[in-house]
Amino acid sequence: MGMAIRSARMKIVVDLNRCQGYAQCAFLAPEVFELHGEEALIYTPRAPEHERERVRRAAAACPVQAILVEDEAGPDDR
Repeated sequence: MGMAIRSARMKIVVDLNRCQGYAQCAFLAPEVFELHGEEALIYTPRAPEHERERVRRAAAACPVQAILVEDEAGPDDR
């Protein structure tokens, strides 16, 4: 049995019907969000811990509030 390692990832959900392609998220967290063309957003649904602050800022900056960020509890979180 291996050691339980605490997961420190975030679950990101973008409402693509709400997204209007303002690209604030891609500007603030380019490692996680990327805009292709006029309004095709590609994003990483599970972002690593070191991107946490950038992702939170990106979600807050979204003019249409299309980004939902949740913390994923790891095995040691209770």
